Amino acid sequence: MLLIGDDLFNSMFEIIRNWLDQRILNRSSITTAQWASAFSALPLLQGLTLDEKQRLQELVILFIYHKVIEGAHGLVITQPMVLIIALQACLPVLNRGLGEYEGWSTVIVYPSGFAPKRVIRDEYGVEHHVQSDLSGEAWQRGPVVLAWDEAEQAGIIDGNNLVIHEFAHKLDMQNGDANGFPPLHAGMDPIAWTEAMSAGFEDLQHKCNHGKYIDIDCYAASSPAEYFAVLSEVFFERPELLQQHYSPVYQQLSQYYRQNPLTRLGSHFRRDHSISLGR
Repeated sequence: MLLIGDDLFNSMFEIIRNWLDQRILNRSSITTAQWASAFSALPLLQGLTLDEKQRLQELVILFIYHKVIEGAHGLVITQPMVLIIALQACLPVLNRGLGEYEGWSTVIVYPSGFAPKRVIRDEYGVEHHVQSDLSGEAWQRGPVVLAWDEAEQAGIIDGNNLVIHEFAHKLDMQNGDANGFPPLHAGMDPIAWTEAMSAGFEDLQHKCNHGKYIDIDCYAASSPAEYFAVLSEVFFERPELLQQHYSPVYQQLSQYYRQNPLTRLGSHFRRDHSISLGR
């Protein structure tokens, strides 16, 4: 069939993009030993099939090419550090593609937690100078900021993952401010998403307010945006916990991320029942 107009342009653009991506992949200098070291440092990635590992590596190579990962406060960024961060950042888009991270270019890495000073205007127009201790943040159309001491330990399957948390915010921001409702792909039901996430959010708020803790960080109960980000951490690191307490949320996130970590990490949880959460 003859392609015309937008169809022809899109087809040509896709061919060129694939050709450029392949050139980047072919020129990668990352060695087999470096890949092996990075994967072994991230138990989170165990259970990936050979095909999934290959696709994840390709995403990482392209991610590193298109993004700048730079240190702050004198932190020197090494190749192992880049791989540790990029592997975790690309896991959520393994079956969605790097197009989900378009529109921004920088990851800033601090040695440890940081405390930015900001001016906040209240409802009466009064400005307040505030300084908060943070381990990570994500800016709409701006950088992702990470504390290396937490990013380095983020993939040990304890339910906490700073990298996934901040990159989940980036996904959430694709259609505006982070609000726990990222753009859903074709085939997903917005009503089902809203019902599952709202019910889970309200239930967790109730539990946290009444001291009924379930090993899911109560920071998730602070806002729908944080609920989505924290539950994304749990989805990839402790899927059995999410399935146990909020099965509809697990199903929605499984559709959204197009992954089923419960199957991938199942053997890990059958071997080890001693893991607990906590920031």
